[in-house]
Amino acid sequence: MVGKLLLRGMLVGLVGGFLAFGFAHTFGEPNVDKAIAFEEQMDAAKGDAPEEELVSRPMQSSFGLLTGSLIYGTALGGILALAFAYAYGRVGSVGARETAALVALAGIISVIIVPFIKYPANPPAIGNPETIGARTSLYFGMMLISVVAMFNAVVVARKLAQRHGLWFGSIIAGIAYIIVAVVAMIVLPPIHETPQGFNADVLWQFRTASLGIHLVLWTFWALAFGYLAERSMATKTGVARRAYS
Repeated sequence: MVGKLLLRGMLVGLVGGFLAFGFAHTFGEPNVDKAIAFEEQMDAAKGDAPEEELVSRPMQSSFGLLTGSLIYGTALGGILALAFAYAYGRVGSVGARETAALVALAGIISVIIVPFIKYPANPPAIGNPETIGARTSLYFGMMLISVVAMFNAVVVARKLAQRHGLWFGSIIAGIAYIIVAVVAMIVLPPIHETPQGFNADVLWQFRTASLGIHLVLWTFWALAFGYLAERSMATKTGVARRAYS
Protein backbone atom coordinates (compact mmCIF):
# COMPACT_ATOMS: atom_id res chain seq x y z
CA MET A 1 0.00 0.00 0.00
CA VAL A 2 2.81 2.39 0.87
CA GLY A 3 4.42 1.70 -2.49
CA LYS A 4 1.24 2.64 -4.34
CA LEU A 5 0.88 5.82 -2.31
CA LEU A 6 4.51 6.69 -3.01
CA LEU A 7 4.03 6.23 -6.75
CA ARG A 8 0.85 8.30 -6.79
CA GLY A 9 2.46 11.00 -4.71
CA MET A 10 5.39 11.22 -7.12
CA LEU A 11 3.09 11.34 -10.15
CA VAL A 12 1.02 14.09 -8.56
CA GLY A 13 4.22 15.93 -7.74
CA LEU A 14 5.35 15.57 -11.35
CA VAL A 15 2.16 17.20 -12.62
CA GLY A 16 2.48 19.84 -9.91
CA GLY A 17 5.99 20.50 -11.17
CA PHE A 18 4.56 21.42 -14.57
CA LEU A 19 2.17 23.85 -12.90
CA ALA A 20 4.97 25.31 -10.79
CA PHE A 21 7.06 25.76 -13.93
CA GLY A 22 4.24 27.63 -15.65
CA PHE A 23 3.84 29.93 -12.65
CA ALA A 24 7.58 30.50 -12.31
CA HIS A 25 8.05 31.17 -16.01
CA THR A 26 5.16 33.64 -16.07
CA PHE A 27 5.65 35.53 -12.82
CA GLY A 28 9.19 34.80 -11.67
CA GLU A 29 11.44 34.90 -14.71
CA PRO A 30 10.66 38.50 -15.77
CA ASN A 31 11.92 39.71 -12.40
CA VAL A 32 15.01 37.51 -12.68
CA ASP A 33 15.77 39.19 -16.01
CA LYS A 34 15.40 42.62 -14.39
CA ALA A 35 17.70 41.59 -11.55
CA ILE A 36 20.33 40.28 -13.97
CA ALA A 37 20.13 43.52 -15.97
CA PHE A 38 20.73 45.49 -12.76
CA GLU A 39 23.69 43.27 -11.90
CA GLU A 40 25.19 43.80 -15.35
CA GLN A 41 24.79 47.56 -15.00
CA MET A 42 26.57 47.45 -11.63
CA ASP A 43 29.43 45.40 -13.08
CA ALA A 44 29.72 47.77 -16.04
CA ALA A 45 29.87 50.77 -13.70
CA LYS A 46 32.73 49.10 -11.82
CA GLY A 47 34.51 48.30 -15.06
CA ASP A 48 34.22 44.55 -14.51
CA ALA A 49 34.06 42.33 -17.58
CA PRO A 50 30.87 40.29 -17.91
CA GLU A 51 31.19 36.70 -16.74
CA GLU A 52 31.00 33.97 -19.35
CA GLU A 53 27.72 32.06 -19.18
CA LEU A 54 28.12 28.32 -18.83
CA VAL A 55 24.43 27.95 -19.67
CA SER A 56 22.62 30.54 -21.77
CA ARG A 57 19.88 32.59 -20.16
CA PRO A 58 17.16 31.30 -22.55
CA MET A 59 18.15 27.73 -21.66
CA GLN A 60 18.06 28.53 -17.94
CA SER A 61 14.59 30.09 -18.11
CA SER A 62 13.08 27.29 -20.21
CA PHE A 63 14.51 23.77 -20.17
CA GLY A 64 16.59 24.30 -17.06
CA LEU A 65 13.69 25.72 -15.09
CA LEU A 66 11.37 22.98 -16.33
CA THR A 67 13.82 20.23 -15.40
CA GLY A 68 14.35 21.65 -11.92
CA SER A 69 10.62 22.07 -11.36
CA LEU A 70 9.84 18.49 -12.40
CA ILE A 71 12.62 17.00 -10.26
CA TYR A 72 11.61 19.08 -7.26
CA GLY A 73 7.91 18.33 -7.71
CA THR A 74 8.46 14.58 -8.09
CA ALA A 75 10.77 14.35 -5.08
CA LEU A 76 8.46 16.48 -2.94
CA GLY A 77 5.45 14.41 -3.97
CA GLY A 78 7.17 11.22 -2.88
CA ILE A 79 8.26 12.66 0.47
CA LEU A 80 4.78 13.99 1.21
CA ALA A 81 3.25 10.65 0.25
CA LEU A 82 5.47 8.89 2.79
CA ALA A 83 4.51 11.49 5.38
CA PHE A 84 0.85 10.85 4.54
CA ALA A 85 1.32 7.09 4.94
CA TYR A 86 2.79 7.68 8.40
CA ALA A 87 0.18 10.23 9.48
CA TYR A 88 -2.95 8.50 8.17
CA GLY A 89 -4.92 7.14 11.10
CA ARG A 90 -2.66 8.87 13.62
CA VAL A 91 -4.15 12.38 13.55
CA GLY A 92 -7.60 11.63 14.81
CA SER A 93 -10.64 10.36 12.96
CA VAL A 94 -10.06 12.29 9.73
CA GLY A 95 -10.24 10.97 6.21
CA ALA A 96 -7.61 10.72 3.52
CA ARG A 97 -8.30 14.15 2.03
CA GLU A 98 -8.11 15.86 5.40
CA THR A 99 -4.90 14.00 6.27
CA ALA A 100 -3.29 15.02 2.98
CA ALA A 101 -4.30 18.63 3.59
CA LEU A 102 -2.89 18.58 7.14
CA VAL A 103 0.38 17.00 6.00
CA ALA A 104 0.77 19.60 3.24
CA LEU A 105 -0.17 22.46 5.57
CA ALA A 106 2.27 21.41 8.28
CA GLY A 107 4.95 20.86 5.66
CA ILE A 108 4.64 24.14 3.84
CA ILE A 109 4.54 26.09 7.10
CA SER A 110 7.64 24.42 8.53
CA VAL A 111 9.66 23.88 5.34
CA ILE A 112 8.76 26.94 3.28
CA ILE A 113 6.90 29.76 5.01
CA VAL A 114 8.73 30.05 8.34
CA PRO A 115 12.26 29.87 6.83
CA PHE A 116 11.05 32.29 4.13
CA ILE A 117 10.00 34.82 6.75
CA LYS A 118 13.48 34.82 8.26
CA TYR A 119 15.48 34.44 5.06
CA PRO A 120 13.33 35.39 2.04
CA ALA A 121 14.37 34.43 -1.48
CA ASN A 122 16.52 36.91 -3.36
CA PRO A 123 17.11 37.40 -7.10
CA PRO A 124 20.59 36.92 -8.62
CA ALA A 125 21.71 40.54 -8.14
CA ILE A 126 21.42 40.31 -4.36
CA GLY A 127 24.01 38.65 -2.19
CA ASN A 128 27.78 38.59 -1.84
CA PRO A 129 29.23 35.48 -3.57
CA GLU A 130 31.71 35.13 -0.72
CA THR A 131 28.90 34.66 1.83
CA ILE A 132 26.83 32.14 -0.12
CA GLY A 133 28.04 29.27 2.05
CA ALA A 134 27.13 31.04 5.29
CA ARG A 135 23.76 32.17 3.90
CA THR A 136 22.92 28.64 2.76
CA SER A 137 23.87 27.19 6.15
CA LEU A 138 21.72 29.72 7.99
CA TYR A 139 18.72 29.06 5.75
CA PHE A 140 18.88 25.29 6.15
CA GLY A 141 19.55 25.71 9.86
CA MET A 142 16.33 27.69 10.17
CA MET A 143 14.51 25.06 8.14
CA LEU A 144 15.84 22.22 10.31
CA ILE A 145 14.77 23.95 13.51
CA SER A 146 11.33 24.61 12.04
CA VAL A 147 10.81 21.03 10.84
CA VAL A 148 11.93 19.50 14.14
CA ALA A 149 9.72 21.93 16.07
CA MET A 150 6.75 21.05 13.85
CA PHE A 151 7.30 17.31 14.32
CA ASN A 152 7.49 17.75 18.08
CA ALA A 153 4.38 19.92 17.99
CA VAL A 154 2.46 17.15 16.23
CA VAL A 155 3.63 14.62 18.83
CA VAL A 156 2.60 16.94 21.66
CA ALA A 157 -0.76 17.62 20.03
CA ARG A 158 -1.50 13.88 19.81
CA LYS A 159 -0.64 13.28 23.46
CA LEU A 160 -2.63 16.26 24.71
CA ALA A 161 -5.57 15.35 22.48
CA GLN A 162 -5.89 11.98 24.19
CA ARG A 163 -6.36 13.68 27.56
CA HIS A 164 -7.85 17.09 26.85
CA GLY A 165 -9.33 16.87 23.35
CA LEU A 166 -8.07 17.62 19.85
CA TRP A 167 -8.85 21.35 19.96
CA PHE A 168 -6.93 21.99 23.17
CA GLY A 169 -4.01 19.83 22.09
CA SER A 170 -3.75 21.55 18.71
CA ILE A 171 -3.82 25.05 20.23
CA ILE A 172 -1.11 24.30 22.80
CA ALA A 173 1.09 22.53 20.26
CA GLY A 174 0.65 25.39 17.79
CA ILE A 175 1.65 27.96 20.39
CA ALA A 176 4.71 25.88 21.31
CA TYR A 177 5.76 25.72 17.65
CA ILE A 178 5.34 29.47 17.19
CA ILE A 179 7.46 30.18 20.28
CA VAL A 180 10.30 27.96 19.03
CA ALA A 181 10.13 29.50 15.55
CA VAL A 182 10.15 33.06 16.87
CA VAL A 183 13.08 32.36 19.21
CA ALA A 184 15.03 30.83 16.32
CA MET A 185 14.33 33.89 14.17
CA ILE A 186 15.60 36.17 16.95
CA VAL A 187 18.71 34.13 17.71
CA LEU A 188 19.85 33.45 14.15
CA PRO A 189 21.69 36.41 12.57
CA PRO A 190 19.95 38.51 9.91
CA ILE A 191 21.17 38.88 6.34
CA HIS A 192 21.11 42.34 4.74
CA GLU A 193 22.89 42.32 1.39
CA THR A 194 20.46 44.19 -0.86
CA PRO A 195 22.58 46.57 -2.98
CA GLN A 196 21.77 50.27 -2.89
CA GLY A 197 19.57 51.33 -5.77
CA PHE A 198 17.98 47.95 -6.38
CA ASN A 199 14.32 48.30 -7.37
CA ALA A 200 12.16 47.49 -4.34
CA ASP A 201 9.22 46.53 -6.55
CA VAL A 202 11.31 43.95 -8.40
CA LEU A 203 12.52 42.52 -5.09
CA TRP A 204 8.97 42.29 -3.72
CA GLN A 205 7.59 40.76 -6.92
CA PHE A 206 10.39 38.21 -7.06
CA ARG A 207 9.85 37.13 -3.47
CA THR A 208 6.08 36.96 -3.97
CA ALA A 209 6.53 34.84 -7.09
CA SER A 210 9.01 32.59 -5.30
CA LEU A 211 6.54 31.93 -2.51
CA GLY A 212 3.72 31.52 -5.03
CA ILE A 213 5.60 28.73 -6.83
CA HIS A 214 5.65 26.68 -3.64
CA LEU A 215 2.02 27.46 -2.84
CA VAL A 216 0.94 26.26 -6.30
CA LEU A 217 2.86 23.01 -6.01
CA TRP A 218 1.96 22.15 -2.42
CA THR A 219 -1.70 23.09 -2.81
CA PHE A 220 -2.06 21.03 -5.98
CA TRP A 221 -0.43 18.06 -4.26
CA ALA A 222 -2.76 18.29 -1.26
CA LEU A 223 -5.89 18.44 -3.44
CA ALA A 224 -4.94 15.89 -6.09
CA PHE A 225 -3.22 13.38 -3.84
CA GLY A 226 -5.96 13.66 -1.23
CA TYR A 227 -8.52 12.79 -3.90
CA LEU A 228 -6.51 9.81 -5.18
CA ALA A 229 -5.75 8.56 -1.67
CA GLU A 230 -9.42 8.76 -0.69
CA ARG A 231 -10.41 6.71 -3.73
CA SER A 232 -7.68 4.21 -2.96
CA MET A 233 -8.78 3.84 0.65
CA ALA A 234 -12.43 3.48 -0.38
CA THR A 235 -11.52 0.77 -2.89
CA LYS A 236 -9.45 -1.07 -0.32
CA THR A 237 -12.30 -0.92 2.22
CA GLY A 238 -14.79 -2.16 -0.38
CA VAL A 239 -12.58 -5.12 -1.28
CA ALA A 240 -12.13 -6.01 2.38
CA ARG A 241 -15.87 -5.89 3.00
CA ARG A 242 -16.59 -8.14 0.02
CA ALA A 243 -13.94 -10.59 1.20
CA TYR A 244 -15.66 -10.99 4.59
CA SER A 245 -19.26 -10.90 3.34
